[in-house]
Amino acid sequence: MSGLPGVPPPLSLYVHLPWCLRKCPYCDFNSHEWRAGERDALPEARYLAALQADLEASLPRVWGRGVSSIFIGGGTPSLFSPDAIERLLTMVRTRLRVAPDAEVTLEANPGTFETQRFAAYAQAGVTRLSIGVQSFSDDALRALGRMHDARQAKAAIDEAARSFASFNIDLMYALPGQTLAALRADLASALTFAPPHLSLYHLTVEPGTPFARRPPPLPDDELSADMLALLEDTLGAAGFGRYEVSAWARPGARCRHNLNYWEFGDYLGIGAGAHGKLSFHDRIVREARWRQPERYMQAALGAGAIEEERVPGCDELPFEFMLNALRLTDGVPATLFAERTGLPLAAIAGERALAVERGLLEPDPTRLRATPLGLRFLNDLLAMFLRD
Repeated sequence: MSGLPGVPPPLSLYVHLPWCLRKCPYCDFNSHEWRAGERDALPEARYLAALQADLEASLPRVWGRGVSSIFIGGGTPSLFSPDAIERLLTMVRTRLRVAPDAEVTLEANPGTFETQRFAAYAQAGVTRLSIGVQSFSDDALRALGRMHDARQAKAAIDEAARSFASFNIDLMYALPGQTLAALRADLASALTFAPPHLSLYHLTVEPGTPFARRPPPLPDDELSADMLALLEDTLGAAGFGRYEVSAWARPGARCRHNLNYWEFGDYLGIGAGAHGKLSFHDRIVREARWRQPERYMQAALGAGAIEEERVPGCDELPFEFMLNALRLTDGVPATLFAERTGLPLAAIAGERALAVERGLLEPDPTRLRATPLGLRFLNDLLAMFLRD
C-alpha cells in the first residue's frame, strides 16, 4: 500500500439492534428471535448501556471525524421503544460530531404495535424509515414466513408517509411461485404510495437457512430476467432512477448511508455482530463485534465488544473496492480507487483491461463503471478482481 491520503473518507455510523419476533426462513442476517410474550422484557436499558460502552471504546479510532449518516438496522429495530431510540441518538450525538443534516435511518417492519410508534420515532430524531414490506400478496408473505399481512403493510406505509419526508419500501421479487402478473401487482401497490425510494431484492437462497434445507419452488433464470426487465420499465416510467443494483430512487432521494458503503467510505459499526471499516494513514482496519446478543453485552460492558480485527492485504483491496463500487449504475471516478485504497490505479490495470475486452466494464478511462452486461453478470465481473 502506497499510503492513504491525509483526509479520510466520509464516516457513517451503523447500529445493530439484533432482535426480531420471528426469523424468516430466507434470512441469514445476525437476527435473534425474541419469544412471543417477552417483548415487553426486551433488555433495552442493558443493550443501550452496552452500545454506549462500545461507542466510547471506539472514540479514539474516529476522534474528530464528522458523521454524515446513521443507520439503525437489525433484526427489527422498531421493537425498541421510541424512548430507547431517542436515548440512543442522544448518546451518539453527545459523543460524535454528527452533521446537523445527517440522514438517520431506522429499519421497521409492518405491524400494529410498531406502526403506532412511527410518529414518535420521527420526534426522537429519525429522519428516514425503511419498511420491510417484501410483498403486498398475503400468499407470498406466508411463503416468506413474514408476520404481517398486506393490510398491515399498507397501513404502515400510510403512517410512514405522514411522519417522514423520506422513506423506503423494501420489496423482494423472484419469490416462491411468483408470476410476472403478481410482481406487476406488487409494484402497482407500492407506487400508489409515491415512495421516494424503493429497494428491490432478488430472493436468494442463502446457506444455512431453512430455505436452503427445504428449497421452495422459485422462478427460473429466464423468468427472473423478465422480472428485472419489468422492474426497469415500470419504475423508469414512474420517474425512478436505478442507481444501484437493488436501489431505485426519485431525484434527491438516494440513500446517503448506503452510498457511503458503495463508494468505499468508512463506517463504525456498533452492536451485536456489527462490522466496521476504518481508514488510517497506513492501513484499513476491518472490525467485527461479537454476534450473540448476550455475549456482546457481556463483552462490551467488560473487556471489549470487538471479536475480530484484521487489516486487509494489498491483494484483497481491489476486490473489496470493486465489490462495492461496481454495484453503482454510474460507477465511481477512477481516481477514487487510489483515494480509498492507497493503491495506484495501475494495480488493477490488467483486470480492468480484460473486463473492458469482455464487455463487462466501460472503456472510459476516467470512471470505473460496469456496462449493462456487466451489471447483469456482476458476479462474473467481480470475480475478475479476486486474487488468490
